[in-house]
Amino acid sequence: MRKIVLAAAVAGAALSLSACSEATEENAEATAESALADTESNVDATGDAIEGAADEAGAEMDEAAADVDAATDAAEAEMEEEVAE
Repeated sequence: MRKIVLAAAVAGAALSLSACSEATEENAEATAESALADTESNVDATGDAIEGAADEAGAEMDEAAADVDAATDAAEAEMEEEVAE
């Protein structure tokens, strides 16, 4: 009698674990898909941020180059004035 009860308990536990494992597998798959979607979203946001920073850096470099050109022109004009005197 004890053996039958023990066998039934083991069988019940095995069925419970298999059902639990199936649900766990489905939850793990859903979690993995959600993580993938989050990762894709974060990669897109990072790409946009990098692109924006690159555009801003390019604009600042253009402005700095214009400042250097203006300073060079001013220095050249000053030198020409001194030579002409």
